[in-house]
Amino acid sequence: MWCVPHPKKPNHTLVLLDTEGLGDVEKGDNQNDSWIFALAILLSSTFIYNSMGTINQQAMDQLHYVTELTDRIRANSSPDTSEVADSAAFMSFFPDFVWTLRDFSLDLEVDGEPISADQYLETSLKLKQGSSQKDKNFNLPRLCIRKFFPKKKCFIFDRPTHRKKLGQLETLHDDELDPEFLQQAATFCSYIFNNSKTKTLSGGIKVNGPRLENLVLTYVNAISSGDLPCIENAVLALAQIENSAAVKKASAHYDQQMGQKLQLPTDTLQELLDLHRASEREAIEVFFKNSFKDIDHLFQKELAAELEKKKDDFCKQNMKASSDRCSALLKEIFSPLEEGVKQGIYSKPGGYRLFIQKSKELKNKYLQEPRKGVQAEEILQTYLTSKESITDAILQADRTLTEKEKDIEVQRVKAESAEAAAKKLEEMQIKNQQMMEQKEKSYQEHVKQLTEKMESERTQLMAEQQRTIALKLQEQAQLLKEGFQKESRQLHNEIQNLKEDMRKPRSRCTIS
Repeated sequence: MWCVPHPKKPNHTLVLLDTEGLGDVEKGDNQNDSWIFALAILLSSTFIYNSMGTINQQAMDQLHYVTELTDRIRANSSPDTSEVADSAAFMSFFPDFVWTLRDFSLDLEVDGEPISADQYLETSLKLKQGSSQKDKNFNLPRLCIRKFFPKKKCFIFDRPTHRKKLGQLETLHDDELDPEFLQQAATFCSYIFNNSKTKTLSGGIKVNGPRLENLVLTYVNAISSGDLPCIENAVLALAQIENSAAVKKASAHYDQQMGQKLQLPTDTLQELLDLHRASEREAIEVFFKNSFKDIDHLFQKELAAELEKKKDDFCKQNMKASSDRCSALLKEIFSPLEEGVKQGIYSKPGGYRLFIQKSKELKNKYLQEPRKGVQAEEILQTYLTSKESITDAILQADRTLTEKEKDIEVQRVKAESAEAAAKKLEEMQIKNQQMMEQKEKSYQEHVKQLTEKMESERTQLMAEQQRTIALKLQEQAQLLKEGFQKESRQLHNEIQNLKEDMRKPRSRCTIS
């Protein structure tokens, strides 16, 4: 395997995967060749089959591995899917097929008219009329190539140099090679560089380095354990790995955004919830950008639960930061008053009014302080409640007040306490309402982005199916033209099944 920067496509890597030669009699095990052939098909976006000489029956016989692909590869994991129905899906994910013919010595012509290498391949893949076993053996590899591979291409190469120099090919310079061969090689390379597509799995999933590694491991492990490599299972195994990573990436993005934008304590709960919502929206976007095939939305639900917990943690941190700041402020602002109480300044005639006046001044000073946060009122009321016994003692000790005035004052303090308690309850209800509304907004954001993702995936799938249908229609027309009614009807049925799949109603987007 060679991995090199793509010479024509920036930010792409060209992976050249070379297999050992097929049909080595010394190996004595055809199974080995069949699996190598199947693996090369599964991993490549362009499959290049390299052979010597012309395309004759011997060349076709050597390519018998293509007829065994239905025994080597499964498209779907469902045990109910028949082999015929399963192989009908091959065209949707098989690579383009390029047949390169080395040391080609024939003139490319039919009935005296020159033809291209592609026309030569097309002619070589024509089927033979007849129902004998010999005819079936003749037709089967040709039919498989025509049905399985979405695009077929052929290149011919003259002998690169004089026969006597062939043993020195590795050391020869380009100017020592046949100019015709060099031109053919340049044309071939140009085609591969410009026309080979990015390896893409069902659903438009483009294969990068880590994905290629995981695919190789999944396929090889399946073969080693005696199972057939299955495209659907491989994609799902890949999805498990990447969706788990997508959750972590989205969660880390949320942490980063909140870390950059959040300053504790916030003035209001809504301020924190607005920041959470913006960061959550971006985190969900990150998740959907990096995830696919999230069956039953399990990973999305995991992310939703994680973000909900992080929000709750931030709310607790916010309350603590607010409580700490407010407690520190109260200690600082009210310390002169407390010191005065200790010194007995207010334990004298007229002291109560002086104490109340000073308390109001300090309370106003506290209320004017910025960035106290969501606990500002509650911490203040808790502090004032803790000082009620002192306030009452100063009230009862003030001889300038009549008993009636003292009763009135007691009632006023009780009324203020009741009002503060009612206000606290109202604020708690408002906060609960805000939290419930935020939960609903989070749910709607998840549904919105999931709907967009599903629409995008459906559009991608429809485009893939349309391409497959167009290729199958083309092949069906060709078979009909050649007079192969049975094979044409089979393709017609495959096309109808694909169209039926496309007409199936979409599932509703819900997250429970």
